[in-house]
Amino acid sequence: MARQQFDLIVFDWDGTLMDSTAHITRSIQAACRDLSLPVPADEAASYVIGLGLRDALQIAAPTLDPVDYPKLAERYRFHYLIKGEQTELFDGVRPMLQNLRDEGYLLAVATGKSRVGLNRALDQSRLTSLFDGTRCADETFSKPHPAMLHELTRELGQDVSRTVMIGDTTHDLQMAKNAGAASIGVTYGAHPAKSLHALEPLFVAENVTSLGDWLREHA
Repeated sequence: MARQQFDLIVFDWDGTLMDSTAHITRSIQAACRDLSLPVPADEAASYVIGLGLRDALQIAAPTLDPVDYPKLAERYRFHYLIKGEQTELFDGVRPMLQNLRDEGYLLAVATGKSRVGLNRALDQSRLTSLFDGTRCADETFSKPHPAMLHELTRELGQDVSRTVMIGDTTHDLQMAKNAGAASIGVTYGAHPAKSLHALEPLFVAENVTSLGDWLREHA
């Protein structure tokens, strides 16, 4: 397959490859409840998905004294990890990634997860070998700052103009815009389609099948 536009395809993780949006939302709400904080509604809690944990909790719990952010982060991790359910890849993700890899594309992840969290997820899903590079929010600036994409393109020797960022949140698409990369939105994650379309991505996919089809035809 001749590459029409891109050499490097960068994916968000939660809500894009992993079906974890609902679990993250419930974990944020439970953490706030543990500290007797106002519990954000589903839409407010899911809005912060994709940001680094500290940034996400600052927005989700604006009344919390900053000195207590570590306590809230600990309660979030407790609910996400210790009491958490097993999250799974969205249907079709594994063959889509393998097909892209077989076609010679470079693949990467840019995520709001911590390095420990992403490594755990990659290991559990057995996807580590499919990615050429990864960036996490605790290693650099959080989305929508362009640093993750700039660092990945430098590390992999790629041109940002031939890079596309795929994600389920406006944070992902705004990061791409800030970095000078193209973007694709997916509507099966955290943010609504209307918000994604407002940032003018090349395409907005309703499911993994339509995402894979678009990439095969246009990437």
